[in-house]
Amino acid sequence: MLAETICSAASAAGLGIAAVTAYRKRFLAAARIAAYSLVPIGLVLTGIVDWVAGIAFKPSVWFGFGLLAVAWLLFMTTRTIERRGVGTRKERKAAARAAQREAIAPAASAPSLGSRLPATQARPKAQPKQQSASSGDDFSDIEAILKKHGI
Repeated sequence: MLAETICSAASAAGLGIAAVTAYRKRFLAAARIAAYSLVPIGLVLTGIVDWVAGIAFKPSVWFGFGLLAVAWLLFMTTRTIERRGVGTRKERKAAARAAQREAIAPAASAPSLGSRLPATQARPKAQPKQQSASSGDDFSDIEAILKKHGI
């Protein structure tokens, strides 16, 4: 009963504000305020306010909300742990080996996206770069790529 009275008063106040706004020749804003002010009385007339008031004062409903919160918390925690990649030691080592096999060698002469070798074929080992004092050697791999593409 109290909720219906409060909603009716809120609707009446909103309609009064809409009337003042319309008097000031701001009809679009007045129509928007009137629409918002009719929502509480519409909720009362449809019975939604009684339903919400009945839910708000039942302990079993709050216990259900608590269980939903715990379930959501468990779900988000497991997703966070899964995304961080925390797993068994064997899984982490296998993932590291797979990533190492898929790595692109810095001195590769063929593009790695064009032709993939099956996992059963042995890949040639990349020769280690020789350290040089000149800065021209630092860009040799980039120059090779540009020459290969005709640039």
